[in-house]
Amino acid sequence: MTAAVFFGCAFIAFGPALALYIFTIATEPLRIIFLIAGAFFWLVSLLLSSLVWFLAETISGHKDGPVQKYLLIFGVLVSILIQEVFRFAYYKLLKKANEGLKAINPDETVPSMRLLAYVSGLGFGIMSGVFSFVNTLSDSLGPGTVGIHGDSPQFFLNSAFMTLVIILLHIFWGIVFFDGCEKKNWSTLLVVLLTHLLVSALTFINPYYGINLVVAYTILMAMGIWAFFVAGGSCRTLKLCLLCQDKDFLLFHQRSR
Repeated sequence: MTAAVFFGCAFIAFGPALALYIFTIATEPLRIIFLIAGAFFWLVSLLLSSLVWFLAETISGHKDGPVQKYLLIFGVLVSILIQEVFRFAYYKLLKKANEGLKAINPDETVPSMRLLAYVSGLGFGIMSGVFSFVNTLSDSLGPGTVGIHGDSPQFFLNSAFMTLVIILLHIFWGIVFFDGCEKKNWSTLLVVLLTHLLVSALTFINPYYGINLVVAYTILMAMGIWAFFVAGGSCRTLKLCLLCQDKDFLLFHQRSR
């Protein structure tokens, strides 16, 4: 049973991201490089967040009780702020790289910022999902029985679905965030930051998993629709895509912006 839980939760959390990687990233070496770079930027943001957490813990004297609760909230806020700062830094790096490629070889087609936003968001999401869920996933192999002391027996399943939300949201956040930077619409960046804070704050109300998942998936749907139209989608192109009649939809043969 533990093996079934392990593989089931692993495929729920990382299956869609793996499919996106195989069908949209793996065939293009340049996209793989940008994906790895995005994952690296997220790792550096985690390193800085860990440093801030360590300093806060040291200053507080490792006290228990309410102090730890407030430190946890502080750590989450700082971590999200740092992640979004690094997302902006990665956007700036990609923008400079694109401009450099155009200057070196004007005739060469360079990846559009929309495509790079998707790739970098997937890199952020995969790395975030791995670090947030890998320890929980390893515990699902046992020994022990979840819920034997009155806790929710659906802990691993809920964690898997929450990890899936975070991975997909990072993709949508990346697309919307880069579009806001391109158009210098700073309110868009604020919305990304606030929704990121809200989704992360939902973990503070555990074990009320029903509320967590409903709110998180509502935000996911809203951000997904927003990202779809930002990426150049429309009702017509959606219909053509679902009917497999538009091979140039969104990711293929994108024009540079």
